[in-house]
Amino acid sequence: MKAIDTSVILSTYNAEEWLKKVLWSYTVQTYRNFEIVIADDGSGEGTKALIEEFKSKTEIPIKHVWHPDRGFQKSEILNKAIVATESDYIVMSDGDCIVREDFIEKHVKYRTYGYFLSGGYFKLPMDLSQKIEKEDILTGHCFNLKWLKKNGLSSSFKNNKIDAHGFKSWILNLLTPTSATWNGHNSSGWKKDILEVNGFDERMQYGGQDRELGERLMNFGIRAKQIRYSAICLHLDHSRGYKNQVSIDKNLAIRKATRDQKSTTTASGIKKNSSS
Repeated sequence: MKAIDTSVILSTYNAEEWLKKVLWSYTVQTYRNFEIVIADDGSGEGTKALIEEFKSKTEIPIKHVWHPDRGFQKSEILNKAIVATESDYIVMSDGDCIVREDFIEKHVKYRTYGYFLSGGYFKLPMDLSQKIEKEDILTGHCFNLKWLKKNGLSSSFKNNKIDAHGFKSWILNLLTPTSATWNGHNSSGWKKDILEVNGFDERMQYGGQDRELGERLMNFGIRAKQIRYSAICLHLDHSRGYKNQVSIDKNLAIRKATRDQKSTTTASGIKKNSSS
């Protein structure tokens, strides 16, 4: 049996309708040698039942990493999921991001020692997020611009991200003014590098904890490669009741300290009391 060489971590919290759509998108991936590790920040029984049902309908290895609900503790559950992965390479996304059929293939194609990959996302409005059904995902219609416009998507330069391939995606990756950063909805890196910087800083709740991980990786000497027009995902709309300015301000201060001190690790990561 061939060893799994890619682990996909998906974060979720009480969002069964969106998670179901996202999981369908992984069943049609062109690259098949991967596992899914669901980082569940305290969801109820509905999410557990959905995952168990999905396990019975796919050959994809799936792990459900869960802890009790103690408010927004995404950094903590992501660290537990990192430890639970079996492969040397980790792709991170969210349980509200439908991925294009070549999503994992692109991450595998461009992975390089000494780098992490920085993907992007295309944010859908709520009405379109709700319109997308299982068949639209399995057939790839939800990544077809004509289909999306027919169902209400407005025209925009950003639409190029949805169906970019080949030279078009290469040139857009090259020309984009957006910096290559670790983005929780679409990034990947070598597990050994993530462990070296001690994973996510568990002091951080909502707002930028993914970017801070990337900043420590770069301080450690890992460079970022831009693939935001190559590995594509659609972000389903939702409310953010956990968003608050106190958390954002706290996280901005932690990120500033990481940059100023050129920290390569955190004392509040996978291993506690690690020096920085």
